[in-house]
Amino acid sequence: MRLLHLTLPVSDVATVAAYFHDVLQQRVVGNHVHVGWSTIELQPAQGRPVGGVHLAFNVPDNRFSEAMAWLRERTPLQRNPAGLDYFALESSWQSQSVYFTGPDGLILELIGRRRLPASAREGAFHGSELTCLSEVGLPSHDVDAVREHSNQRFGLQPISPASPQFAPMGDDEGLLIVVAADRRWFPEQKDLPNAQGLLLRVGEVAGSGELVDDALGWRVVST
Repeated sequence: MRLLHLTLPVSDVATVAAYFHDVLQQRVVGNHVHVGWSTIELQPAQGRPVGGVHLAFNVPDNRFSEAMAWLRERTPLQRNPAGLDYFALESSWQSQSVYFTGPDGLILELIGRRRLPASAREGAFHGSELTCLSEVGLPSHDVDAVREHSNQRFGLQPISPASPQFAPMGDDEGLLIVVAADRRWFPEQKDLPNAQGLLLRVGEVAGSGELVDDALGWRVVST
């Protein structure tokens, strides 16, 4: 699955656009942030809450050390309660991650996935090496129902064992991180998830249709 286009409500479009351009070195055209094959369209929040939104970006796994050094020079990393700021997952994830805080309290993540192709780049890392938006957090009052609907409509399976609190639906290139609305985000475990006003368009899935959560204000569509 590919996450092609995300509409993201923000408190100030110019400020968030400048962050993606200046800090993360992404190509920004007006209110559109281009991250590899993904586009994030920034829109005024118009009263919607903006904190607690989780987004992750793929980095070639063989460039992850360079990416982490690049990021440390640009922003503080989030830490878990034990003080760790680097997280490697084995089993079905086969990944390594770092987290950081963006404008409006965005909970952002760089993630390297071993199963994806390596990069031929060498030397200092540059933000243009981010390959895509790879995860979007979607809170729900019924995680199991969203998991079932994403399977029925898009043919998605969880990348790791799902639970009533957490269901990562999709694959290494694109994941819907479906979480219970009362489950605070890893690693700091301070912020509750929020997706009010998020509209996500996905591609390369088995079916067409949409997932909608009217209560929590998000929508995922495939065409």
